[in-house]
Amino acid sequence: MHDSIPSVRAEAVHAALDWRSLVDALRAACAAGATAPVRASHEVTAAGDRLLLMPAWDGAGLGVKIVTVFPRNRERGLASVAALYLLMDGATGHPVALIDGEALTLRRTAASSALASSYLSRTDATTLVVVGAGALAPYMAQAHCAVRPIERVLVWGRHADRAERTAAQLASIGLPARAIARLEDGLAAADIVTCATTAREPVVRGAQLRPGAHVDLVGAFTREMREGDDDLVARAEVFVDTRAGALKEAGDLVQPIERGVFARENVRAELSDLARGDHPGRRSADEVTLFKSVGTALEDLCAARLVASRLGREAAG
Repeated sequence: MHDSIPSVRAEAVHAALDWRSLVDALRAACAAGATAPVRASHEVTAAGDRLLLMPAWDGAGLGVKIVTVFPRNRERGLASVAALYLLMDGATGHPVALIDGEALTLRRTAASSALASSYLSRTDATTLVVVGAGALAPYMAQAHCAVRPIERVLVWGRHADRAERTAAQLASIGLPARAIARLEDGLAAADIVTCATTAREPVVRGAQLRPGAHVDLVGAFTREMREGDDDLVARAEVFVDTRAGALKEAGDLVQPIERGVFARENVRAELSDLARGDHPGRRSADEVTLFKSVGTALEDLCAARLVASRLGREAAG
């Protein structure tokens, strides 16, 4: 029915979304705003298979990310998460492009954290600690290095061999990366900590951070998951991608709120507040800042639009 709709593979998504351009596009998109309902999550089977829908729209366009999470796929030798993004024309509602959703998510997640870091980390930050060695870790490192003068990247993971591989991958593209054996040593030296894990117990401890550190938590996206401890939340100035999403879904905040350790009113600002200049972000060299994200469909729409516009220009040129 729509044979002419371009299908954009992962390689093309990564090529189209360089860090500087994507961070700048997200800055503008967050400042302008869009309608982005909290994602709908549907239980497909009693075994835990789920369908997630993440729509967003504004005056120029609309789109929806369709995600399936089928944990038993590991037993089948398949990825447990699959995603596609459908971008549509704002005037007609007709499809514009079908985009690889995993690549889009990797890029926009890392770029959103880099955007937050541009307001919340020290401008002279030179040491980045990457916690976790999964698929997202290399992108988090690259994005943070694009906005701050990072001189060393320290990679830690629960499995030392994976941390070594991630560090080697980063070194192969020119980043000053090496693996570390003790996370506490990294935290004590870190100017920026970026954490992307599936942890259900805290791995980043606030007491181990030095003054002026910025912490970026992106891995825990359910109420049961947790990457930072109560000391971190209590010590830090806390910022979120969106209050609606983070205060509903992020175990890093929901759990301490439920126990009375942290008050939801203590969230200083959303990413959109920073992008619009409604909040200054970091206010002193010594304060510890925390950015907690669970993802918002506004980011997907922004990234998808940038992919489509760049591929359109290439086709025209």
